Amino acid sequence: FLDPPKFGRGPDGEVWKLEEHLPGLIADCRALLDGNSKFLVLTVYAIRMSALAIGELLNQAMADLGGTVEVGEMAVREEARGLLLPTAIFARWKRD
Repeated sequence: FLDPPKFGRGPDGEVWKLEEHLPGLIADCRALLDGNSKFLVLTVYAIRMSALAIGELLNQAMADLGGTVEVGEMAVREEARGLLLPTAIFARWKRD
């Protein structure tokens, strides 16, 4: 399960920006997976990337393992009018 921050700083002042570092994080996670791996779930919040772009990053990284990638938006329903309010994007790779 991955739930990276949008922005952060490391112990030596290194800057983490999700839009810049997400592809590398996904690649690092892919390197940890093998033929027995079953799934990887990613959630991201408050970013300037679409669900489609997030899904494509994950799809490209996992292509050699087979399986499928599902992507979408997470939301909460407003009580007063019943509107769905988007809160995050999710992407999930799972082996078929």
